[in-house]
Amino acid sequence: MFTPHFYKMSSFVIEGGHKLSGEVIPQGAKNEALQILSSVLLTPGEVEIENLPDIIDVNKLIDLLGSMGVKTKKLGPGKWWFKADDINLDFLKSEEFKQKGSSLRGSVMILGPLLTRYGIGALPRPGGDKIGRRRMDTTFLGFKSLGAEFEYNSGTGFFTASVPGGKLKGTSMLLDEASVTGTANVVMAAVMAEGTTTIYNAACEPYLQQLCKIINKMGGKISGVGSNLLTIVGVTELGGANHRCLPDMIEVGSFIGMAAMTKSELTIKDVKYDELGVIPRIFKRMGVHLERRGDDIFVPAQEEYEIEKFIDGSILTVSDSPWPGFTPDLLSIVLVMATQAKGSVLIHQKMFESRLFFVDKLIDMGAQIILCDPHRATVNGLNHESPLRGVTMTSPDIRAGVSLLIAALSAEGTSTIHNIGQIDRGYQNIDSRLRKLGAHITRID
Repeated sequence: MFTPHFYKMSSFVIEGGHKLSGEVIPQGAKNEALQILSSVLLTPGEVEIENLPDIIDVNKLIDLLGSMGVKTKKLGPGKWWFKADDINLDFLKSEEFKQKGSSLRGSVMILGPLLTRYGIGALPRPGGDKIGRRRMDTTFLGFKSLGAEFEYNSGTGFFTASVPGGKLKGTSMLLDEASVTGTANVVMAAVMAEGTTTIYNAACEPYLQQLCKIINKMGGKISGVGSNLLTIVGVTELGGANHRCLPDMIEVGSFIGMAAMTKSELTIKDVKYDELGVIPRIFKRMGVHLERRGDDIFVPAQEEYEIEKFIDGSILTVSDSPWPGFTPDLLSIVLVMATQAKGSVLIHQKMFESRLFFVDKLIDMGAQIILCDPHRATVNGLNHESPLRGVTMTSPDIRAGVSLLIAALSAEGTSTIHNIGQIDRGYQNIDSRLRKLGAHITRID
């Protein structure tokens, strides 16, 4: 049985003001990995997955799968073997399942495979980032369209699901929002449903495309991959497959922002540039010079970076939207980078009402930010003329935590970031990797 290492109440101590240099390889994509790992429940065949990031959320899900009866074996760094040929469905009724499942938001994606393969499923209310409401209606409404029934115990926060007749039925549905998690779950449920399923308003992020690709390798019949209209012809069974996760686009964007804030020269290797969508373009609009070199991104050292304005001269707005729009996971990085830019920008976080509340820590560091409301913040860049100052702060979630880390790397003096387990949930060995680039960062357990 795999024994995961989960986070302690650790802290980072960062001495800011040091330039970074060198090459960094982004880890495997966290958001993709959680979907791909859940898909191993679809088949009794052998599944090998490469480039899995060694992070808390991924390790927790592997541990949960092992507890459910999935055979797991680590073949090497980032490479795992799985075989889900003897699932213990009674485990879904246990207190251990409730405890492990509720500590991980990615656990919601085991429900689709369980429903389509076994006709039953259960799920404790999943955990994860504390960034406001993250409703699961898209997932459950999609399952209901396929014929599943649900019960929810508001006292325990526990969902139970069943499929009358034991088999989901293909149907045509329009998702109420282009939710990545919801689309992934419904796709996995539909792949062995009877008949054909069409999903309108489907998410089409690269991670979702990767999920569809591995399912098709298993023998699934999904067409329209990469579009917002998916057609799934149900099959009776699926076999084994091999898969390699994409590099994490959020890490790529984080390193771009880090290079700009610290006036550093960095080369980000093997980024799968064609899968990054608008991400390079948004950073260029923020004034960052970056070059594509094959499948690498080179960020030269810049003494300043100037934010573009709209054509009519008005302040630039950077907002999140479903793919191929800008990912919400990078808005925190763009916001912190803007604090030392030349010019101003309006950050509009549409999806989560609590994700901008970390700006009070940046204000304490000397940033000029006006929090307009829970979804919008205006940042007036200091153009490095007034450096941020080191302070003590606490990481509220993964992306805000890394944004505070970037701010601390650029600041004058020493900063301490508590609750870095949140950062460890999404970033693999970030402190040791940064030290190799020249950062002065220490982990305190």
